[in-house]
This record gives sequence, structure tokens and C-alpha cells, in this order.
Amino acid sequence: MIKLIAFDLDNVLIDGEVIDEMAKVTGVEEEISKITSKAMEGDLDFETALKERVALLKGASVEEINKVMMEIPLMKGAKESVSQLKKRGYKIATITGSFDVIAQRMKDELDLDYTYSNSLSEKDGVLTGKVTGPLVRGSKKDVLNEIMALENISAEECAAVGDGANDISMLEEANLGIAFNAKPILKEMADVIVEKKDLKELLEIFDDPNSSKEKEHEKEESFTDLLSKKKNLEKTLKALTAERDQLNDEAKKLRQIRDDFNAQIRGNLDNALKYRDERDQVNKEVKKYKKLRDEAHQAYKKMEWTSGRREAVQVEDEIKRLEKTIETRVLDIRKENELVKKVTDLRKKLQGMQEDEESRSEALKLKEVSETHHAKVVELSDQAQETHEKMLEYFRKIDDIRSQADEAHQNYIKTKEKANKVHEEVKATFGKIRKANKGMDRVKAKERSIEDEIVRKKNSEEKEKAEEIYRKFREGKKVSTEELMLLQKHNIV
Repeated sequence: MIKLIAFDLDNVLIDGEVIDEMAKVTGVEEEISKITSKAMEGDLDFETALKERVALLKGASVEEINKVMMEIPLMKGAKESVSQLKKRGYKIATITGSFDVIAQRMKDELDLDYTYSNSLSEKDGVLTGKVTGPLVRGSKKDVLNEIMALENISAEECAAVGDGANDISMLEEANLGIAFNAKPILKEMADVIVEKKDLKELLEIFDDPNSSKEKEHEKEESFTDLLSKKKNLEKTLKALTAERDQLNDEAKKLRQIRDDFNAQIRGNLDNALKYRDERDQVNKEVKKYKKLRDEAHQAYKKMEWTSGRREAVQVEDEIKRLEKTIETRVLDIRKENELVKKVTDLRKKLQGMQEDEESRSEALKLKEVSETHHAKVVELSDQAQETHEKMLEYFRKIDDIRSQADEAHQNYIKTKEKANKVHEEVKATFGKIRKANKGMDRVKAKERSIEDEIVRKKNSEEKEKAEEIYRKFREGKKVSTEELMLLQKHNIV
């Protein structure tokens, strides 16, 4: 039967990390937060983490630091839960690597039975960067054992509530370890996990020992029945735990498969983007050479017309027009002869025309330049198209892999949901075992009470008999050895 509940302080009884809040006073939030995170995840031992963080606070005003500690809010449900748990008869302690000012505030506000914490060294109103106390080098397990000795109780009668790696020793020592809004490293070894940031959730775990409903239910079952039920529940718990662990392992594998697919997607995407950038760069070159080609072509056309070609073309067009007229129209002989003569004269004129050789040579060069640029445009366009096809190939691969990654993710989600469902059954079964244990404790207590009553009654009857023997002895009557021993037993002679 649980009699003592030991709480961590930061992020459990209060909604925040004390030293992280202190860091805001000196502007070292980022440095301290990183160290805190490492310690809570179990990547850095608590003593080293604590000393490193406190050293960063050197020079901070004690007044400002104490003000910070007085303003950190309580965790949701803290006051109601602790009050109700104390009414139910539980002793409440906080064991924290945090500091005495906030610990004393919790003791006063929540009426805690025990508080164990560290102290910040100070001089002339500022922090020295040093820390002392039972939890600098000592573990929370050591402190819990100290409280157990004071209360004269065993670990079987203790529960512990924490959220990080430095609470592991305390949860391992206690009969019931509860991970509250905790880091994964603590969840892995906890008996019960509470995800919701509301300490009232604990009231469902720690029942009222004086509940008439629970007593009435437990009266109906004998110790043997409860023991048998417990053994069956433990078998169920073992099977459920194995099933949950198997599902978690399967989910882990599926997550790895999904992550591997996603890594492939990223690799293919990098290649696709590389080819896209390459294609875009080639297209820029295409655009450049198209412009150069068009400029050379336009210059060639202009040069061609200015080198005398325009007039020659006009004469050729006129000859064609006149010849068509002669062929298609009915003319009198005089008119036809005039047109024939005109055509003859135009042919003579055309033969006499000579182009400017220098201009013609330059025009041909421009034409050659235009054709060269056009060939480059064609070459680069083919290259851009080839690169584009490679890009599309990688995007098609991405689509195929993504469908596999999505399928693996869905399988992971389904398996994880199954694991979580079984874990809820594990928690429920554990709760039933805990109730069976409490029932057996009460049956034992009742049996001891009955035995004590029998012994008390027997002793009372023997004492009355001894007093009667003593009166007989004083009257000078003979007493037997057995009667004499009875007198000695009750210190009458």
C-alpha cells in the first residue's frame, strides 16, 4: 500500500524549468537550455549539467533570481491534487535538483511534508556561480531512502513522479514509478505514463484508502482469491507487455523503412533539381544564341537589300508581270510589240546591273553567322530537352518512391496506434494489480488485527488468572510450577 509520494519539482509541481527561467535574467537562455535538454535526455550527467548551468549565472542579482523563482506558475492541478492526496492520507515530498527558495515556496503553498533541494551560493547580493546541497552529487534515490527511514516505511510503500533522466533512480527505487509529461528515456522505464499536463490525472492512480466503495469491494474477496487474481493479472500483464514491445519494435522497423524511402526521395529530388537547374542554364544559352541569330539574320537581310538587290528584284517582278500580260491577254499587234520590246529592254537592263561586291561579301558573312548561331540553338535545344527528360525521370522515380513511403508511413501509424492501445491495456492491468496488492495488504492488516485481538484477549485472561493465583499464593495456598511461571510472565512476582 502506497504511503509516500515523491515528486520532482521542475515541469512537475511547477510549469517550467527554474534554471531556464533564471537564465533570462543574465541573457544566457540558449546556452543553459541546451545543457538542460542534454541532461533531461540523459546525454549529460546531472552533476556536470547543474554545475555548468549555475556557473553561467555567476554575477546575477540574488534579488532578481529570487523574484523569478517566486513567479513561476504551479503546474495545472498541483494545488488540488496535493491537497486531495494529503486528505487521502498520503505523505507528499518533493526531491529536486532545483533550489531552496522555490522548494520552500512549494512547501508553503502546497503544505508538503518534505522538501529536499540544493542551494545557490551568493556574496554581496550576487550569485557566485557555485551550488551546494544533497542533490549535487547525491541521487534522488538516496534522498528517497532517507525519507523512507524517517517515515519507517519500505520502497514497496513509495511512489515517485518525475519527467526526466535525473528522476530515473527515484522511479526505479519506488514501488510505483510515474512518468509525467516526460522525456522518452523516463517513459521507457516507468510503470505508468501520464501524458496530459494536469496533475489531477494522478487522483485516478492514487485511490482513497478510506473509500467505503473500495473497502466494500475488497471485503468480498479473500487473500487467496486476491493472490490468484494478481497472478493471473501478472500473466496477462506479461503477455500484453510482450505484445506491446513487439508492436513497438515493428513500428520502429516501419519507421526506418519510411525514413529510408524519404532519404531516397531526397536523393532523387537533389538529382532532379540539379538537372532542372542545368536545363534552365542551357535554356538561357538557347535564348542568348537565338537573339544573336536573329540579330545576324536581320542585319543580313538589311545588307542584302542595300547592296542593289532591291532594284534587281523590282526589275524581275516587272518582267514577270509583263510576260504574264502578253500570255494571258488578247492584244493588238502594236500593243503586243510594245510590251515585248519593253520586256527585252528590261532584260538588258537587268543583265547590266552589278551588285556591290563588298556589300555582298559582308551580307554573306552575316548569313553564315546567322546559320552558325542557328546550329548552336538547335544543338542547345536538344541538350535542354535531354536534360529535361532526365529531370522528369527522377521526378517519376520520386512519385513511385513516395507512394511506397506513404504506405510505410500508414503502416507505421497503424502499428503505433495498436501499440498505444495495448499500452493502455498494460496500464489498466497494472492498475488492477495495484488494487489487488492493496486488497491483500488490507486483508493481511485485518488478519493481523484479529490475531492481535486474540493475543490481547488471551493476555487479559491470563493476567486475570495470574492475579487470582497471586491472591491464592498470599493466602498461603500451594501454587504449581506452571502457575508460578504465569506469575513471572506477567511480572506479578
